[in-house]
Amino acid sequence: MKIASRATRALAVLSLALAATGCAIKPTTHSPAVVAVADWGGTPADPAKARRHTITHITLHHQGEPFKPGTDPRQYLRNLQTWSRTTKNWLDIPYHYIIDLEGRTYAGRDIAYAGDTNTEYDPSGHALIEVVGNFEEVEPNRQQLDAVVDVMAMLAQKYGVPVENIASHRDHSDKTVCPGANLYRYVQSGYFREQVALRLTRAR
Repeated sequence: MKIASRATRALAVLSLALAATGCAIKPTTHSPAVVAVADWGGTPADPAKARRHTITHITLHHQGEPFKPGTDPRQYLRNLQTWSRTTKNWLDIPYHYIIDLEGRTYAGRDIAYAGDTNTEYDPSGHALIEVVGNFEEVEPNRQQLDAVVDVMAMLAQKYGVPVENIASHRDHSDKTVCPGANLYRYVQSGYFREQVALRLTRAR
């Protein structure tokens, strides 16, 4: 599925919609504060079992399940780590960064190690970002959208990822709707690419 490289009209509509709901775009160049694995109670992966990779893409996912307000994100991450290792036999949480309802960012799998997926695409080379919630059912909030841009900009700057390589799970697999229609809209319109490009320009 192709993503429009320039979508000025769509971006203008999204900007107006965000402003109308108190979610105005606020370009910044700061790096996000990231909650370390040890701070949410996780344990490091076994490097002997890891598949190392070099970051060339940034790929957005959603949880795909409801995440109710008041849910403890640290407990969610501990549960996800346990499930990933015991049920899926994966190295660790499949994602490198996880964003909660408040826009806080948590470290997941070590970025040096390739992630995992339930679909057919090979995530080697992809920095994987998960946003909690099911965006087939709910809208992402302003904090989450801002956090996604923060993390994407940080990754693009650190690893030299071109904005054209910012996409989502469903852009690499036809077997999923991830990251959900309401979040994918911001991928498809070019919003995330435009915002990351703006932040990178401001950081120079």
